[in-house]
Amino acid sequence: MLKHLYIKNFALIDILDIDLYPGFSVITGETGAGKSIILGAIGLLLGQRADGKTIKKGADKCVIEAHFNLSRYNLKAFFEDNDIEYDPDDCIIRRELTAAGKSRAFINDTPVPLALLKELGEKLVDVHSQHQNLLLNKQDFQMSVTDIIAADNRELNAYQQSYADYQTVARELKALEESIERNRQNSDFLQFQYTELSNANLQDGEQEELEQKSDTMTHAEDIKAALYTADNALQGEGTGCVGQLRTAITALRDIEHVYPDTAELTARLDSTYIELKDIAQDISSRLEDIDFDPAELDAVNDRLDRIYGLQKKYHADSISQLIAIRDELKQKLENIDNSDEALADCRQRLSQLESKCRQEAAILTERRTKAAREIEKQMQQRLIPLGMPNVQFQVQVSQEALGRSGQDRVAFLFSANTSTPLQPVAQVASGGEIARVLLALKAMISGAVKLPTIIFDEIDTGVSGKIAEKMAEIMQEMGSHERQVISITHLPQIAALGSAHYKVSKEETPQGTTSRMEQLSPESRVTEIAQMLSGSDVSAAAIQNAKQLLRFDIK
Repeated sequence: MLKHLYIKNFALIDILDIDLYPGFSVITGETGAGKSIILGAIGLLLGQRADGKTIKKGADKCVIEAHFNLSRYNLKAFFEDNDIEYDPDDCIIRRELTAAGKSRAFINDTPVPLALLKELGEKLVDVHSQHQNLLLNKQDFQMSVTDIIAADNRELNAYQQSYADYQTVARELKALEESIERNRQNSDFLQFQYTELSNANLQDGEQEELEQKSDTMTHAEDIKAALYTADNALQGEGTGCVGQLRTAITALRDIEHVYPDTAELTARLDSTYIELKDIAQDISSRLEDIDFDPAELDAVNDRLDRIYGLQKKYHADSISQLIAIRDELKQKLENIDNSDEALADCRQRLSQLESKCRQEAAILTERRTKAAREIEKQMQQRLIPLGMPNVQFQVQVSQEALGRSGQDRVAFLFSANTSTPLQPVAQVASGGEIARVLLALKAMISGAVKLPTIIFDEIDTGVSGKIAEKMAEIMQEMGSHERQVISITHLPQIAALGSAHYKVSKEETPQGTTSRMEQLSPESRVTEIAQMLSGSDVSAAAIQNAKQLLRFDIK
């Protein structure tokens, strides 16, 4: 729960540094004093987006920091999963904003993305503001309340996984049907393309070999002349260097017995002679192989032209790409031939998953229907003391097509008296009735969900007197079960029941308007509640009335 709140340079607030306590606390103050500013600051701590305009005029940076006690709320796994230090007695959440519009978020001094701050914030604080009354008109909110009371989280997760699998196969089937239909419409063209590529008898590496052969045959005369010149230089009669080298070796060998130093030279020349003789023989062989055949050159170039034409037609850069296209066309044609089989298999898988979804959805329906009766019973019990003696509240669970939450549609139906037929609550309930219905719902689900801190922003709209006191008693009860409930209120009946009372006020200073918040002493509470009862001119009767509301004994 929220232990301490620190705000610096936010909107009209210079510095707010205040402790908060378990149980039921109240915040009061005149309209415009800054209560909504404090809520806005808390909203930023919970991950809401902000801009530089929220920073107090003239300041470079705004800091909002809150300390929480998490020791009773089983949140250790969240910190371990996100590699954040866990201190159950003092969890610090901080948000910093600069005038330039930059924002940073921290959990226990570890920088975190805003999404992670929001994820933790949703586990720590529930802020119920007036605009949340619109939730009663949203089907997913009504479904969420029903699921909380049904305690069906495990069953819902199992269903949603099955439904995700069902949607995946449904998309797969649709894509397969569209692909098969397209291929069937183009089957003649696909067959023509495949036949053309297949008949080309393409082979990997063929293009490079043909291109080399074409170059060789095109330049056959030049190649032959060069090889002839090289062969004559090596082996020409009387002038060839191979024969001359042989003569040199013989001459040196003849003097080895009288001039031993020539032995090494002879050996080196021998090695050179063997290499040159081998080269000369290789050149002679190649010279014999070179033969210009115009018909063969035409055949090679015709084959290359065919390959180049196919590459241009099919937007390919190589024979290997053409072969891949051919194989892909073959697969498409085979898919057309086997399409009935593939469709039947996919449809069978879809049918099996649909059956599984319906079975799991039926389990959810059963649990929600049972929870609906429990909600009706609890809401009846909670609303009657809130000034609705003839209230009717019904949770209607009807069937619809399979969806992410199952096959159910949940609607909260309401009537404030027995003579008016039940209708959707958001359509027929007045502002005061909606406030009481939502308070009753929050009180009910707070027993099922361990949320550390709940903040009510003027949930007392449209009520007064004894009804307001009953609403305060409900919030007081909610705050007594390891929870912290804070109510921003304009009603003295609600303010009087808070175990801690804070006042937000606005004052003019030489630096401009500032907003401040302070915890009231018992004596100050009497004055504040008396002012709430009678206005700025506090009468003796108002003081006595305030004391009675506070059960405060001052002579």
